[in-house]
Amino acid sequence: MRLIFLLCAGVMALQAAQPPAARPRARELGITPGAMDPGPLNAITDVAGVLVGQTTVNDGTNVRTGVTAILPHGGNVFREKVAGAVFVGNAFGKLAGSTQVEELGTIESPIVLTNTLSVGTALDAVVRWTIAQPGNENVRSVNGLVGETNDGTLNDIRGLHVTREHVQAAIAGAKTGPVDEGAVGAGAGTIAFGWKGGIGTSSRRVRVGGDTWTAGVLVQTNYGGKLTIAGVPVWKELAPSAGRRPFDRLRVVPSEVEGRAPNADGSCMIVVATDAPLDARNLKRLAARAVFALARTGSTYSNGSGDFAIAFSTHPSLRVTSAQGPQTRTVLPTDAVSGLFEATLDATEEAVYNSLLKAIDTTGSGRTIRALPIDALKDVLKKHGVSAP
Repeated sequence: MRLIFLLCAGVMALQAAQPPAARPRARELGITPGAMDPGPLNAITDVAGVLVGQTTVNDGTNVRTGVTAILPHGGNVFREKVAGAVFVGNAFGKLAGSTQVEELGTIESPIVLTNTLSVGTALDAVVRWTIAQPGNENVRSVNGLVGETNDGTLNDIRGLHVTREHVQAAIAGAKTGPVDEGAVGAGAGTIAFGWKGGIGTSSRRVRVGGDTWTAGVLVQTNYGGKLTIAGVPVWKELAPSAGRRPFDRLRVVPSEVEGRAPNADGSCMIVVATDAPLDARNLKRLAARAVFALARTGSTYSNGSGDFAIAFSTHPSLRVTSAQGPQTRTVLPTDAVSGLFEATLDATEEAVYNSLLKAIDTTGSGRTIRALPIDALKDVLKKHGVSAP
């Protein structure tokens, strides 16, 4: 009997580690924010040259964390810096390296997302990876860019389980193509609106004059409020936890965290990429729209929520090199950026939904956080006129 139990437990653990293929993305449920079309992958990697790598650290019963790395291009980012900017919605969080980005308007390293107490480790790894790149033998200053959210409910965060090797593996493994979503990478242990959160991504294609540009977004969701999807007040019918009055038969209890209702604290890290030629000033404005988009999803921007957005342009003419002379640049005029603002709002909103929809039930540190129930959500959306095509 003991042998049978152990074998069954092993199978259950294996199944839990594999996200169910049936979990849909937002568009499969008829959730299509805005009027613009996404790129072919509906991901940040629709912006040509952008790479994403992830390391998921699931160890035993208490470790649910990881790393997500975004590279603006596949070359030497330190030698070919990209135009970049940061927008802070609420600064209850850590975004290492943001001050130099603010000052110089450039990004010179991979962008790394992880958990709160692993920012130092990640920064060390980014620096070591950068100075080890061919051509950087004499580099003596690196501005690594590392953001975080706190996954301490599901993860033994004080154990400092993210290592330098985990970070460098995410960077080295970064690639173009589809991006894994849900409880992966830096989203392995995150929680959003009381449900399991995680990594999500989306993109939009924008026609500006005679050109078509792409804006892509990746989010690490770990914040709260009153979940709203496609304008539907989901929070009224799929309750985030026990302790609130039941609204109807669809009421679900996703969170088993000491019997308490989750609050709105937490954080959301957002990375916005575009191939449009935007300078640092307009990239900051673009990043601001990403933070604004969280309101569409029901964020209440609480005191304890760190809401940060990083934006960069991959346009070759805006790269900063070691050249000393004047540089010819192409810059989109300010009056032409509204379409990109709209695209970023829509893509951020959809990326948040994807982070929730692709997540799975996760147990860690003796707590279970449920994934948003798909069938119940379909019923709620259908009742409000939103349904799969």
